[in-house]
Amino acid sequence: MIEGELGSFLRARREAVQPEEVGLPRGERRRTPGLRRAELATLAGISVEYLTRLEQGRDRRPSTQVVAAVADALRLDADDRLHLHHLVALSQGTGLVCARGCPEQEEVPAGLLALLDRLEPTPAVVVRRHAELAAWTDAFDGLVRPLGMLDGEAPQLLHYAFADPRSRTAVPDWAAFADALVRWVHLQGGPDTAQLVGALAASLGPEFSTRYDARPTGEPDLGLGAVLHPEVGLVRLTSEVLLARDGLTVAVLLPADGAAQAALDRLAGWVPGALRRISS
Repeated sequence: MIEGELGSFLRARREAVQPEEVGLPRGERRRTPGLRRAELATLAGISVEYLTRLEQGRDRRPSTQVVAAVADALRLDADDRLHLHHLVALSQGTGLVCARGCPEQEEVPAGLLALLDRLEPTPAVVVRRHAELAAWTDAFDGLVRPLGMLDGEAPQLLHYAFADPRSRTAVPDWAAFADALVRWVHLQGGPDTAQLVGALAASLGPEFSTRYDARPTGEPDLGLGAVLHPEVGLVRLTSEVLLARDGLTVAVLLPADGAAQAALDRLAGWVPGALRRISS
């Protein structure tokens, strides 16, 4: 559940820092991976009791100063710091993502479908909280359908990434793709997240579970920095993610270079005109 994400993230990052990295001796009989709570508390200038409350989810309103001190002590990079602030906001019910879960729309609102229509011939897709694809442009269809990404009545990117072997070839940076989708689940969490993650772990196996426990961080993104299309070859992409409403997000894929623009232009000429959409 989302209330435990802040503590779980802090604990995971603490266990990933080795004492030598922060100038502490390793010593003997160290059973804890990474830093002990007492070591992190000392480095951050807070009490062990308070750090314990944070990690156990019993205190979800740390001050800005405490968050900054812990981030400095853990030597978090920019993505980790941004993710930490997202989680603090979510734990307090003030984040952009619904802290108690977003209501799911059965149908994609007409306004979002009109937006997709206006975005043609740009690859764009409406994504649900659990990385299900709800509606997309013709350009997106032409770009990813040959990769197997839209197979089935309700395409689901997590299953495509972790259970469909075609994804390893279709997405050259598969690791970034997988991490981005796991991050998507973390950032769009709600009361049903624990149940969802349990089901995904059972169906997708330890590769998903390991990545989920590692808590990859950063901005919401689908991780499609490039795809290998059977007709036009490698297409490099950048993305813009727009938080919409009711658990829906719009992701827009833009060409990263002239070759990608030319490839997308060619694909747009092959695809007939009609928005694809599905119901949940």
